[in-house]
Amino acid sequence: MRADHVTDVAVIGAGQAGLSAAYFLRRAGLANGSGFVVLDHGKRAGGAWQYRWPSLKLGRVHGIHDLPGLALGEQDTTRPASEVVSEYFDRYERVFDLPVHRPVDVLSVRYADDHRFLVESATETWLARGVINATGTWDRPFWPYYPGQETFAGRQLHTADYSGAEEFRGKHVVVVGGGTSAVQHLLEIAPVARGTTWVTRRPPEFLDREFTPEYGRQVVAEVDRRVREGKPPRSVVGVTGLMLTPEVRAARETGVLDREPMFTRITPRGVVWADGTEQRADVILWATGFRAALDHLAPLRLREPGGGIRMSGTRAVREPRLHLVGYGPSASTIGANRAGRSAVHELLGLLSPAAA
Repeated sequence: MRADHVTDVAVIGAGQAGLSAAYFLRRAGLANGSGFVVLDHGKRAGGAWQYRWPSLKLGRVHGIHDLPGLALGEQDTTRPASEVVSEYFDRYERVFDLPVHRPVDVLSVRYADDHRFLVESATETWLARGVINATGTWDRPFWPYYPGQETFAGRQLHTADYSGAEEFRGKHVVVVGGGTSAVQHLLEIAPVARGTTWVTRRPPEFLDREFTPEYGRQVVAEVDRRVREGKPPRSVVGVTGLMLTPEVRAARETGVLDREPMFTRITPRGVVWADGTEQRADVILWATGFRAALDHLAPLRLREPGGGIRMSGTRAVREPRLHLVGYGPSASTIGANRAGRSAVHELLGLLSPAAA
């Protein structure tokens, strides 16, 4: 089969996991282009971080683990995390001369023959002996459906569309979701909004304990168990619960984080619960998370009946030449680095035992 380019390994995505994999491919001696290539759909460096809302300052994120070989270093924690991380990733790509091509939207990965994949974008194709997928979740925001949702006369948006609290000044905002993003939105919006209502499917769990390495291993083990069974992964952050920071404690005391159960339907004016209680609203903000962006892998037919891809470490069980990094237990900044190294070692060992 003919293609525009031929390479040994195609890395799809240039976030933390993709850059980590690229670093270890470079250390293994693979050359730019013919040895490996990184295909990234972003217009600039930064992975999903470049799209985070400007009011999310560096000091408020869970933490950014250094990429292998180059520390982030001391940073101004009052700057937007999107700016700091994008600059760091850009510096990383240049320091290690990583062959990142952008913007490239990978539309599909299919079998070219018994030994190679065909990686297709709208304008170019690559033949690759192995693929490391690092596409993350940001491109697949999850919007649950509730009856009447299409009739709502106000505004609906997802965390992926959130740009800051000021646009909600004087409005009543219903925030849906039990994760960290929902809490961060409420903390920002409540001081300027006319009112906020927090709605979750399950009672939120606040972590009133130290996040020890042992607890971290337990969390990762739970996420790993799901992907080994072929189930869609839960996020590492989702399993840990909500951290009880001083800011969160204060918000609980003032009632900002008083939680309501899920409503049953949406009306043009707001949301309604099963008992008929109605909350009028100007905005519904869906902080309902993301799903793994894996649609381009559909031609490989790797999905299990449970909806996920069965994994062994970073390797897809049904296709050992495909590794998923930043997926399941490696969907964290520190986990992404370890996954990149592991995926490269195992994949190169399969493709060329002498190179492992």
